[in-house]
Amino acid sequence: MPIPVHALAHRPLTAAAVAELVALPTTPHVPEDFDAVDAETQQRGWSWEHELVCDSFRTGHGHVLCTDGLSPFGHADARHFLVFGQLYPVDPDDENMTNGSWLYALMNDWQQQSGWSGRRPGTDQDCETVLAQAAQAVTEHLGTGPVRTILSSAAVVTGPALTHRIWRTPTHALVLGPAADNGPYGYLTHLQLSYTPLTCGPDLPPADDEDGLARWFSVHVDW
Repeated sequence: MPIPVHALAHRPLTAAAVAELVALPTTPHVPEDFDAVDAETQQRGWSWEHELVCDSFRTGHGHVLCTDGLSPFGHADARHFLVFGQLYPVDPDDENMTNGSWLYALMNDWQQQSGWSGRRPGTDQDCETVLAQAAQAVTEHLGTGPVRTILSSAAVVTGPALTHRIWRTPTHALVLGPAADNGPYGYLTHLQLSYTPLTCGPDLPPADDEDGLARWFSVHVDW
């Protein structure tokens, strides 16, 4: 039986949004300087984002981007995290939904963003549909399917076990799937595309190495 989800909000990921993300490490370098980053942000049609996710950006495609350091532009060693979905997973230890009222308000903040839509309640299959559509966008841009498809575990992220898909370029790993929320609250779950240097961690462990996979994910998808 599909696991219930209290609420789901998302904005579809597109091949153009993936292309923009993948290009960030090789774009002209913008130093870690607020004025310089602000000028580049405005030129791209981006904006600063401090409410949905602390110290992040709103891209021109309407997604939320967080990166290592102040500048996401032209830093080859930086990790980038693009959030295109947010879910409020059912907590089996919170049967009375004591967190419900204020977390629903936070989900409203996501759902009311331009181009975003929501479902309440939802299921794990609704989340999987969003992830599958996003995977098509990544595959369209890269021209190849994922090299690994695995289910998330409680050691990686809170909520239902959802699909992680992993691609690799010569220099980076792209990981599509659920990730721990790092907004001003921490009880929700991101649906995100991470773009991180291969130097962040060792080679991807075998699928049956749960501890090794948890460590690999912690350096590739956790902020």
